[in-house]
Amino acid sequence: MEWPGQFNVNGKLKLISSIRSTVVLRSIKIIEKNSMNFTIAISKSRTPYQKNIWLLSFTVLFALSWLNSIIGTTDMSNWLLENTLSFIFVFFLIGTYRSHQFSDLSYLLICIYFCLHVYGSKYTYAENPFGYWLQDVFHTSRNHYDRIVHFSFGLLLAYPMREMFLKWLKYPTWVAWLLPIEITLSISAFYELIEWAVADVFFKEHGASYLGTQGDIWDAQKDIFLAFCGAIIATTIVSLVKKTFKIYEAE
Repeated sequence: MEWPGQFNVNGKLKLISSIRSTVVLRSIKIIEKNSMNFTIAISKSRTPYQKNIWLLSFTVLFALSWLNSIIGTTDMSNWLLENTLSFIFVFFLIGTYRSHQFSDLSYLLICIYFCLHVYGSKYTYAENPFGYWLQDVFHTSRNHYDRIVHFSFGLLLAYPMREMFLKWLKYPTWVAWLLPIEITLSISAFYELIEWAVADVFFKEHGASYLGTQGDIWDAQKDIFLAFCGAIIATTIVSLVKKTFKIYEAE
């Protein structure tokens, strides 16, 4: 028997969920429209470079950071070694821009990561002033700036990788979730092999400054683990945001 005014709880919950999803999606559109078209992975359009104030700002910021790092570097040979992959990645972004453009959020995350990287290359990772400041504040046994950058590799670049797999390569959603974590782990391990080759085979005179192990025999393993954790945290955050706000539209 139904009492007058009785309502269907499940139906009401579904209605609330539907309304919340609609509000979130409309909010995203309003933010994109009123925030100088700041795009994210699910945005259907991309703003051309010449009209994209965000991308222009990121370019200027990174260019100034890179210029500052090379002008004030304490070890030019190490700077060149540290920035070899940076040159390759920048050329990759430029070369693929016309056919495949990331969202502004991905470019922001990429910019932050590479600013951290080039700042580390300015002084060498083991002698970074910010790392020394953290060492004094937290009374740690070593300069942990290199650990910050390795963690940031996974934390900041997992989202752009996920967007690439979804938007560029059209991989299934579950693959796009999993691959950034696996690739972060693989690239981190491969980078440690590159460091070994540079330090022990090709440029022995710059090996110590390039490696920056600071006496830790498990430095490579810890760097890989931190990048791995960063990628897991990044994908978890994105997953929780999408689940919380019911953002399920096709990507």
